Amino acid sequence: MKINLIGTSGSGKTTLARQLAAELFLPYIEMDTLYWRPDWQGTPDDQFLIKLETALSTSPDWVLDGNYNRTRAVKWREIDIIVWVDYGFARTLWQAVSRAARRAWSQQELWPGTGNRESFRRSFFNRESVLLWTIKTWRSNRVRYIADMENPKYAHIRFVRITSRQDAEKLITELKSSL
Repeated sequence: MKINLIGTSGSGKTTLARQLAAELFLPYIEMDTLYWRPDWQGTPDDQFLIKLETALSTSPDWVLDGNYNRTRAVKWREIDIIVWVDYGFARTLWQAVSRAARRAWSQQELWPGTGNRESFRRSFFNRESVLLWTIKTWRSNRVRYIADMENPKYAHIRFVRITSRQDAEKLITELKSSL
């Protein structure tokens, strides 16, 4: 089973992706780990796509965590399920703020070997703030994902829209019973 979790930054896609991977005994792949390099430098697209292809080819089944819309041709080529974590704006923003504060306080390295850590300045007072990104992309992501669900090009893909914790629990139960 190949599953891609998508959603706005702070929506909870990483938490749910990790939980799904653990419950289904599938490898977990985090796209941010493939993308981010030291000093908050992104990986150029040609290299990023190679890293993604390599990661997806390591197992016949996996749970992939991440949006990166420019990678759809690769990540959705043989996908079975796309899980869109679509909690409301207030909840998503609250989760993003809570996560940013927690990460800034703990100074945990976000992706191994990058040295990238959140800071209060970067999270709350910077033009590249993940919180600003959440605010700017929440609505446009919703429009894009609804269009994807209705796009005949993706008719072969099962889309699951998660709008509550109960939806998430129901999906986990359903997928576990289908194994």
